[in-house]
Amino acid sequence: MNKPVKFDASGKPHIPTAEELGFDPAEMRRKYDAERTRRLRPDGARQYLDIEGDLKQYNDDPYITARIERAPVTEDIEVAILGAGFGGMLLAARLQEAGIRSFRIIERAGDFGGTWYWNRYPGAQCDVESYIYLPLLDETGYMPKEKYSFGPEIYEHAQRIGRHYDLYPRAHFQTQVRELRWDEAGSRWVVRTDRGDVFNARHVVISSGSLNRPKLPGLPGIRGFKGHMFHTSRWDYAYTGGSSEGNLDKLGDKRVGIVGTGATGIQCIPHLGKAAGHLYVFQRTASFVDERRNSPTDPAWYRSLKRGWQAERNQNFASLLAGIPVETDLVSDGWTDLFKSLNELLGGAGAASLSPEELALLGEIVDYRHGNRLRARVDSIVKDPATAEALKAWYRPWCKRPTFNDEYLPTFNRPNVTLVDTGGKGVDRVTEKGVVVDGVEYALDCLIFATGFEVSRVTYTHQADLEIFGRNGQKLGDHWAQGMRTYHGLLSHGFPNLFHMGFTQTGFSPNFSDNLNRQAEHIAGVLAEVAARGRTSVEATQQAEADWVALVNSPNQMTEYLANCTPGYYNAEGTSKGNDGFLQGQYPGGGVQFYEMLAQWRAKGDLAGLSLR
Repeated sequence: MNKPVKFDASGKPHIPTAEELGFDPAEMRRKYDAERTRRLRPDGARQYLDIEGDLKQYNDDPYITARIERAPVTEDIEVAILGAGFGGMLLAARLQEAGIRSFRIIERAGDFGGTWYWNRYPGAQCDVESYIYLPLLDETGYMPKEKYSFGPEIYEHAQRIGRHYDLYPRAHFQTQVRELRWDEAGSRWVVRTDRGDVFNARHVVISSGSLNRPKLPGLPGIRGFKGHMFHTSRWDYAYTGGSSEGNLDKLGDKRVGIVGTGATGIQCIPHLGKAAGHLYVFQRTASFVDERRNSPTDPAWYRSLKRGWQAERNQNFASLLAGIPVETDLVSDGWTDLFKSLNELLGGAGAASLSPEELALLGEIVDYRHGNRLRARVDSIVKDPATAEALKAWYRPWCKRPTFNDEYLPTFNRPNVTLVDTGGKGVDRVTEKGVVVDGVEYALDCLIFATGFEVSRVTYTHQADLEIFGRNGQKLGDHWAQGMRTYHGLLSHGFPNLFHMGFTQTGFSPNFSDNLNRQAEHIAGVLAEVAARGRTSVEATQQAEADWVALVNSPNQMTEYLANCTPGYYNAEGTSKGNDGFLQGQYPGGGVQFYEMLAQWRAKGDLAGLSLR
């Protein structure tokens, strides 16, 4: 716990000295910078391979047991929704509430779920509490089993939403959109798929997201490995045995290697450690791992909730993480603890009396305290001192998505588990027999990649395997050649009636589903207003787009924070130009203020920045 806040003679919160803290912030800063420098690579995000050609199988769907056979469809519809994850489902729900029922959901996977359709690896779990992460709990009346739901429950909830909103008859699964082409005469998008479908859609909303296409590291020799190899988002239970609950009973005589120790690796490595004959964990950068603090849901508490409770809880969580004072922390977990610590150090409303430099220093102090606590947690759990030292993270907590797990660190006390720390440079190469690090070859029967999804592409052309042609045949990829160009992160000039749902050039909050829900509400509101005015097309004006791009790409606190982070997808592997990382190019006020701004914009009613025809 932090000590009581001290104030100086002028009433400003006292900034603790190195002696009071027990550490020197300047020395910590130098340590963090040195660790970052060790991991920088000139190729940045280009270090990863395209899942194409002889690697295309890593993007295949292993969960489809039978192909859906159907004739091609030709249909006029109001809205085509690309993607059946939470974003697409939330949009479908909000469209119906706005009175728009003519829509189709097009999805290349075999069912609803998005990320949770693909992520079926053992131990998969949401890292934001289920009561705010699982969308539409109010509407469906579902009570999550635990504070943090595991993958199967989240996937089942996606299916529940599909049934509740009667979305299955409106969905075309196992279908890939190949082309969107704007028809100026008809003010419609011609949507063509790999099934021969042609949908003439008034509007298109792309919610295919970035968390679906696996990413492989460009390791020399990766194509020559003779053992078994797969990505965590396409988990091969036929090889490992078991299920998403673990019990990987076919690995008992196998030497297994896993590359990647981010959020996914943290969750599946304990199951691999229990099952494998021997497990080698190849680590480039350690993750901060806090305690999970999971618990069963109290039915009496759940029954006491009033309509609107989930929206209120989401607002409370997002406000706390944006530094906006709230009376009570409703979620009270590892996410909110950090921000409460900063508020305690500031003495409540003390921030107003501090200079930006003083406020930034206090933020650093809170981050360093947090890091020290979690590094001490490693020492308290991991028995081997050298292994414990290698498992300690040295970067500020928001440089990577925080992780929470109670089984990960104890896994390294198992005699059949070896941590291979690469000193920040990564694996040297892959051979026919295994993996080489610092000249040492580790023989493997199976190599697993927990290396996440492609999130650094600037257009949907690559991520979604489709071409988008706007007015006068202009390609979206050309329009975005120097980075995304949108208004509110949702619409682009020259591409009428085409909306994007996502986390770039919008306002970010760690609860992805809440962001998507607010975007769905906004898009549905805009479409309803356009229809009410009897108009057939809506797009961003060129000036509104230019002004918005300038706003979200201008330097701000998050820009500087991420620029000094260890490499990762948040900052385009440390080589970002300032606007091409996953969390860069954001509304400077943050998520809460962004969505409040959108609500005020809608309420004003003049649709400023948009051109209607």
